[in-house]
Amino acid sequence: MNSRLKGKLHNRQVIDGTMESLTSNLTEEKRKQLCALLGKVKLTLLYKASVHGYQASAFHQRCDRQGPTLLVAYNHSGYIFGGYTSVDYAQSGQQITDEDTFLFSIQGKIPVCIKINSGYNARYDDAGGPNFGQQLYFCYGNQPVVYHQVGNAFSLNTATMYGNDTQMSECEVYKVEQSSQVSTEEKPWRNVLWTAERRAELVEMIRNYKPLVTSVSLVRILMIGPVGAGKSSFFNSINSIFMGRITSKAMSGSAGTSLTTQFRTYTVNDGRGGKPLPFVLCDTMGLEEQSGAGLDIEDISSILQGHVPDRYKFNPTAPFQPDKQKASRPASLQEKIHCVVYVIDATKISLMSSKIEEKLSSIRRKVNSLGIAQIVLMTKVDEACPLVEENLQSLYASSYIKSKVQEVSSRLGVPVSCVLPVKNYSQELELDLNCDVLLLTALQQMLNFADDYLDDADQMEDNVF
Repeated sequence: MNSRLKGKLHNRQVIDGTMESLTSNLTEEKRKQLCALLGKVKLTLLYKASVHGYQASAFHQRCDRQGPTLLVAYNHSGYIFGGYTSVDYAQSGQQITDEDTFLFSIQGKIPVCIKINSGYNARYDDAGGPNFGQQLYFCYGNQPVVYHQVGNAFSLNTATMYGNDTQMSECEVYKVEQSSQVSTEEKPWRNVLWTAERRAELVEMIRNYKPLVTSVSLVRILMIGPVGAGKSSFFNSINSIFMGRITSKAMSGSAGTSLTTQFRTYTVNDGRGGKPLPFVLCDTMGLEEQSGAGLDIEDISSILQGHVPDRYKFNPTAPFQPDKQKASRPASLQEKIHCVVYVIDATKISLMSSKIEEKLSSIRRKVNSLGIAQIVLMTKVDEACPLVEENLQSLYASSYIKSKVQEVSSRLGVPVSCVLPVKNYSQELELDLNCDVLLLTALQQMLNFADDYLDDADQMEDNVF
């Protein structure tokens, strides 16, 4: 076999009555990078412009009504770029809404990914060549060119995406199918007891927990993450476990912008009318890509140091200004944050934008400078992996979830042991043993990490005096 073709995809299709071999231009490495953006999927080559022609009619003949598709373009400058849509091409003449649509560009090991801006149409479904947001057109005018026009659907930098080289050397479209078989490992990569006894043991440990330092009565845990990752849902889930029923005290959902607009400190009671448990979950406004939107980094610094009061309403354009009298004295150890939890959606790890990643890195640097313990909560594991969706107990047997944990660890710079996969309660009407075990295990680890911080902080205070 020609070494240049090694590791590439091959499909055989019937074209104009004859069997023709289609060879993908994607190397195995690039294919894996693209599949990482989409989850556990199979790519089938439908259309190759150099074989079928750059005409819109040729594209539609092979790509219409094929379900989700991935377009991959190549130019003479060596850029590989394109876009994904989960909605069929059908020449319907309609504006298509598709929140899953994204653009990408591969230059290094991690693809640059550009999600569609909230509230905009993904594309216009006409008889022309493929377009994204009526902003980026491929095979424009039935020619091997890409055309960009000003628009708002995508925050697009053409120099970054394709080096402003509009001449395509190839254009391919792949059918994207969810893989029904997700590989499992014979031996789980983490050991969990999925039993009612273990659940009861965790509940009792949390119920009887006392912070390591006597001056601290409640451990304060700060939840930080992108919009829609599941910060508020985690609190609701923990609250549900101890209330014995599904609750929805904190506002949660899937809006394009943060539903949390205030700094909230939530206590959890041990059952209806029970006493508060020895921890507080602090919820923040979600992180957003745009500057001047979402949670401000300066606000996080004030929260970490215990200056922001409960129910403070965030202003994305102006950071929190502490009361001068209070700011003149350092907050007590009780008022500070003792553990920071980054909440990340498992289905969107590979889609995390560079801007969000930069914000998280800035936050981590600040948290590190204060010596505060840090954990990553990886949510929506059932949506990310069909095997886990079928049986949550397969979580630590899934090699795909393991790869996502490793990716989160690499992107955020935290040890793999500090990444905890969970499933929040979202659509359930009843509590589930497996969900409870995962959620309680994560909470117990947060309390352990908080104790590590309190131990260090207490020793530092003793050294001061």
